[in-house]
Amino acid sequence: MSTQTSIFTRMTVLAEQTGAVNLGQGFPDTDGPAAVIDAAVEAMRAGHNQYAPVPGVAPLRRAIAEHQRRHYGIRLDPDSEIQVTFGATEAIAAGLLGLLEPGDEIAFLDPTYDSYPAIAALAGARARPIVLEPPAWRVEAAAVAAAIGPRTRVLLLNSPHNPTGRVLDADELALLARACREHDVVVLTDEVYEHLVYEGVHVPIATLPGMAERTITVSSLGKTHSFTGWKVGWATGPAELVSRLRAVKQFLTFAGGTPFQHAAAFALGLPDSVAAELAASLRGKRDRLAAGLGDAGFDVLQSQATYFLNADCAPLGVGDATALCERLPLEAGVVAIPTSAFAADADGATRSLLRFAFPKRDEVLDEGLRRIASWAAQRPARLHL
Repeated sequence: MSTQTSIFTRMTVLAEQTGAVNLGQGFPDTDGPAAVIDAAVEAMRAGHNQYAPVPGVAPLRRAIAEHQRRHYGIRLDPDSEIQVTFGATEAIAAGLLGLLEPGDEIAFLDPTYDSYPAIAALAGARARPIVLEPPAWRVEAAAVAAAIGPRTRVLLLNSPHNPTGRVLDADELALLARACREHDVVVLTDEVYEHLVYEGVHVPIATLPGMAERTITVSSLGKTHSFTGWKVGWATGPAELVSRLRAVKQFLTFAGGTPFQHAAAFALGLPDSVAAELAASLRGKRDRLAAGLGDAGFDVLQSQATYFLNADCAPLGVGDATALCERLPLEAGVVAIPTSAFAADADGATRSLLRFAFPKRDEVLDEGLRRIASWAAQRPARLHL
């Protein structure tokens, strides 16, 4: 596994050094519902400040079970089929370390969230990307056949998908499910953006025929309720698979975040309108950012969900988005992330794409767009990076 500093760290440092508007890292700059914060304070004052049980506090496990039943018709045993974790990333790490052996193959959509290949490398597994091509970013049969085969142990799925903003449709999910059943593959599915969908419908792959018994589903409080710093996540699925994840998790962080777990239980009980209002607000921010980038000369790709949209800098005469992202904080005072940082082939179809994050206050987005527009207007059209 590489110990190279991540693109997020490098770009965050640049943002801090230059005072740039940070549209790179995906986190909101406003808090979630005040009532959820009050629930955390109340839990602290009620004495919930020591280690939680390793599986997670019982009220949260019950709330997760009810959430899955209410939204997707998935019925779970809160004691044996739910594991609370320090954010979704720990759930993914513990799941992969519990499921994979050195030499196993793991398939995942490419481009992909950058922790996936890093964790797979820790497990000694061989990564097999399912390549998605812009601008449609669809899962195609040939790409699935090239990545999922007899040696595949795990499909690490992410829908709604970071970094593309795609929501996989019924045909794509059926294609992946069929390959997993054929090759006896376990699915670890990252669904943290499940309620931040603007077009399309999120369908958990666990609800497809023959998939519940082979799927671990991961989600978290952070994205749906705008508390990314609390790092409250969970994994759900068959007891045998969850127990393997739990066996690893106990040696990673054991258990903690106890008052935040109690607050998360409260948050999951809030009316669905709370998440719907957040999604509506983010849809407006996405459209605001897309319009501004388009006016500045970028070709903006569609984003159906998540915090992110991608834009192509090729119409500006720029072919290398990585070089552009290194220069933008200095020349324009804005930070973005090159989409190629998420791709197995950095010189492939993502080379001229930038990923922008939009869960920011409108005035922050507007200032970032003002700076980008000024930069684009002043930049010589003949300059190629």
